[in-house]
Order: sequence, then C-alpha cells, then structure tokens
Amino acid sequence: MSIEDDVSLLERVPTFRLLGRDALRVIAIGSEQQEFSRGSYLFREDEQADCGYVVQNGAFRVTVGDDHEVMAERGTLIGELSLLVAMPRRSTAVAAEYSSVIRITRSLFQRVLDSDPDAALRLRNDMAARMNDLASDFAQVRAKLG
Repeated sequence: MSIEDDVSLLERVPTFRLLGRDALRVIAIGSEQQEFSRGSYLFREDEQADCGYVVQNGAFRVTVGDDHEVMAERGTLIGELSLLVAMPRRSTAVAAEYSSVIRITRSLFQRVLDSDPDAALRLRNDMAARMNDLASDFAQVRAKLG
C-alpha cells in the first residue's frame, strides 16, 4: 500500500480522524507494516504494550478472558490506550486469516500530539466525552441493579 492509501485508511479510524490529514501523513510515514499468517498472535494478554495497531487487511480475533470476543477488521484500531500510556495488554489478538496491520508506536503518536496542540486538545476532548458516556452507562446499569 502507498502512504496515501495508509492515510486514507487512518482517516476511517475515529480517533485518528480528529488529528487531521497532515498528522496522519506523519503517522503513516513513521509507522511500520506487519503481516500475520492465520493463527499468529498479534499480542497476548499481560504483555507490555508500546503501540496500537490499525488492521490494514484481514481480521483479528480479540479476546478478553474466556467469554468475550470481538472481530477486528479493516480500519479497526486495536490498543488505543496503549498509544497514550504504558500498560499491560488486557486482551489477546490472533489473526483469523492472513492479515496485515499498521503498527503505531506510542512514541510516534506522542510526537505527533506534541507537534500539534490543537489536535491533542481535540483528542483529549473526544476521550473525555467517551469516558463521560461510559460513566453514565455504568450509573444506569448500577441504578437498574440496585
């Protein structure tokens, strides 16, 4: 894929869309592409995370514990919080078929945010809104159970 193809793919990711095309071009140029055969691990639960991944082609089964699984397909960002903070992985991701990803390191992502304070503010505001929505959802569930 070309850099422009990668930028177009990154624009489909809600978190990255907030950054703008110039920032996405920097991410596309500075990121790494990786390929995985069916059954290969992208990462395992409890591994230290230093990057996020955008599924370029194929799909990954992302499992949390024994009972929750989602499919991450083209254009899905896996490991969003790992772009911002050092933390262990809370899930395991396995290629469901031949797949490729764009690997974006935390250091690259933070350099992009440092170079564009307006983009960083947009991202912060979006994440704050999502956390507020999540807290509201928890409060509603708690009220129904209580």
